[in-house]
Amino acid sequence: MNAFAHHFGFEFKTGLRNPTLLLMNYLFPLVFYVMMGFVMVPINPAFNDVLIPAIVIFAIMVSNLLGLPGPLVESREAGIYRSFKINGVPAFSILFIPMLTTIFHSLIVSAIIALTANLLFGSAVPTNWIAFALITLLTAFAVGALGALIGVVATNSRSVVLYSQLIFLPSMLVGGLMIPISMLPASVRWISGLLPTTYAMEAMNGLAYGRQTFFDPWISLAVLAGCLVMSLGLALFLFNWDSQNKVRRGHPLMALLALLPFVLGIFLAQ
Repeated sequence: MNAFAHHFGFEFKTGLRNPTLLLMNYLFPLVFYVMMGFVMVPINPAFNDVLIPAIVIFAIMVSNLLGLPGPLVESREAGIYRSFKINGVPAFSILFIPMLTTIFHSLIVSAIIALTANLLFGSAVPTNWIAFALITLLTAFAVGALGALIGVVATNSRSVVLYSQLIFLPSMLVGGLMIPISMLPASVRWISGLLPTTYAMEAMNGLAYGRQTFFDPWISLAVLAGCLVMSLGLALFLFNWDSQNKVRRGHPLMALLALLPFVLGIFLAQ
């Protein structure tokens, strides 16, 4: 337990001292939040109804998809995990502690957004704060597990950017953050069903705000939970201690199995 706490404290401080991680964990999402409040809301007042959940999920995506995988790859390439293995540090701790600290940072930002948006911009607040908190927590862990999986299967920093953006950019465009799922053309709606933000937003709208949703919000929660279990399980199974080690327990393409809960969600959540 002392080793876990020490490792957690070290990773948490790294998230504050490392300029890149500080940008991804705090500066980028908070600046984007302020810009959306002062720019997007006057242009589209209806966005104020979803400002809190949309920007909270955005902050989670930035921290866990854009900030988490890179250090995992860099540590493996630097041979740090070899020394961890020699000293008996389990693979679970190597993946879970950075994931947990990143989630902790994103939850701090989420709390700032949720508690200030109504005061600053008059944004709609959740009718059920408990549901909002639980969905935020589940979303953070699901996206954090995806980020850890990307860090495991990516071979270098360039592939980290590619894999992360394959989820992040579509999420911004058709993942329900800026445009409601119901307003998207049917031809691209299936793409939305492959994105965690879609189910997070639907769960937020249905359970935290009591609004009508396009996808069943309870099934949306199940999809997020499935994403968490599949992604974390695959990350542990595919974990490689050393970038020079050519012997792996499974092919990196097995990571695509993390899409299975979303594929099922497309058929079940409507």
